Amino acid sequence: MMNKTAVIGFLGTTLDNGFNDKRWQRWRPTVSLGLHDELLVDELHILYSKRDKRLFKIIVDDVAQVSPNTTVIGHHVALISPWDFADVYAELYDFAAGFDFQDNTDYLLHLTTGTHVAQICWFLLVEAGFIPADLIQTSPCPRPDQADPQGRYQVIDLDVSRYDGLRERFEAEKQQLWQTLQANLVTQNAAYQKLISDIEKVATRSTAPILLMGATGAGKSQLAGQIYALKKAKVSSTQGKNTLEQFVEVNCATLRGDTAMSVLFGHVKGAFTGAASNREGLLKSADGGLLFLDEIGELGLDEQAMLLTALEEQRFYPLGSDKPISVSFQLMAGTNKDLRQAVANGEFRADLFARLNTWTFFLPSLKDRLEDLPANIDYELARLGSEQQQHYRFTPEARQLYESFAMSADATWQGNFRDLTASMIRLTTLAESKVIRNDDVQAEIERLTHLWELPDSSNGSNSLNGGNGRTKNSPDTTLDSETIEQGSHNILRKYLDEEILTTIDPFDAVQLAYVIEVCIRHKNQAAAGRYLYANSRDKLKSPNDSDRLRKYLLKFGLRFDELK
Repeated sequence: MMNKTAVIGFLGTTLDNGFNDKRWQRWRPTVSLGLHDELLVDELHILYSKRDKRLFKIIVDDVAQVSPNTTVIGHHVALISPWDFADVYAELYDFAAGFDFQDNTDYLLHLTTGTHVAQICWFLLVEAGFIPADLIQTSPCPRPDQADPQGRYQVIDLDVSRYDGLRERFEAEKQQLWQTLQANLVTQNAAYQKLISDIEKVATRSTAPILLMGATGAGKSQLAGQIYALKKAKVSSTQGKNTLEQFVEVNCATLRGDTAMSVLFGHVKGAFTGAASNREGLLKSADGGLLFLDEIGELGLDEQAMLLTALEEQRFYPLGSDKPISVSFQLMAGTNKDLRQAVANGEFRADLFARLNTWTFFLPSLKDRLEDLPANIDYELARLGSEQQQHYRFTPEARQLYESFAMSADATWQGNFRDLTASMIRLTTLAESKVIRNDDVQAEIERLTHLWELPDSSNGSNSLNGGNGRTKNSPDTTLDSETIEQGSHNILRKYLDEEILTTIDPFDAVQLAYVIEVCIRHKNQAAAGRYLYANSRDKLKSPNDSDRLRKYLLKFGLRFDELK
């Protein structure tokens, strides 16, 4: 038995238009689909807005006349702006996610109707595998003096290499549409939209330093990369060539002592023990481009002084050199510390903060943008699906359960969007048949609850994380010892045998559970060690945080890499 053929496409509000008999004398793309003897369409799915209801009914009647065996099915779409890339993509993604694709049906996606923004979004969804269809393009007769309602059509299989040109054209048009920070924004929060709008103006009009302050996981690094891409596109379009050099990023929390000086400013051969050759340094690498210093609040006072000189005089001295190097770069910095408090505490130079403070933006935490959770859940599903060529989705009940928890007071989102991303990775990885069900969500809620029940050492510090770590009872109450011990054992059971657990004292269990959680949150053993031994490091002659952490874990037969 042959498969059925179904075509999906927008109602052509301009090309399909016509309410009198003269409409039959010209080509109309949607109606033309039923005029080809060799193209037998069993189902025609038409997307249209409610304001075009009258035109849709006319098209239904006209298709019935030319192709009686074609069933026309309408789908309402509510596009706020058909020219807004993010809005159109989100609407079409939701349509695809909710569409019941059948194995016994061959699908064609009509690419002729709709705005060029819609055409690009259709293309991306098909290419990513969210819509199992080939593309079909219809066109009128090439001679305008000949009335030909039938026109021509062409079916395009994206797997065929000869259509690479089409792929390149759509990619180029997509990049033009996404050359704004607003286009990359997934938010309904008016205050955040205004903030991003201001950052966009600054990014394209100013070369002064930009300081992004916000809690860990609020999106500082991602935003910095988008600002660079925006500036690079702006320079290219206005000057006719790309004069903005590379984007250089470094996490200052990984820099200590001579290593920090060497990484940032470079060194000459023999500057210190082990300096066997010259090193250029990141400031020199960023010459003519953009340097992003993430977690700048972790930079030492000596490095801060040299950075200030490089900013104000546009020159610096590599370690061990008496010859200055001239540089010109724009500085962006990110921090999860409140640098105002850090200045008051003597941990950050007031003059450097004043230099950075030309443009300071405070990025809100996820808890301050709860209305954006549904859109960001959709974004993560689409991103993960695109990466893995899969189509992930929630059942309606599971989606409601997850959103209810995610937007409740029990969800603290201490890691902000990093926590959300990790949560979606776990859900999509563990889901059977790519469908996230109630049991999957309930298990994830338990994981997140245990994660956020751990003590939060940032309370009382100058961190912008706000000390929002919660305990099971609430921030205003104290956990009893039994609850603490139970929470610790729930974590340790993932890594230790029950026999070993029985030999660990309750005090050690709580400490080890906390250390494990810190290790999970950090990229490498060195970073976790710096966090755990931050206060005792200066008291040691030769601090090696990574080795201290390694030895502590080995006491319990654990290794850092095994905790990831």
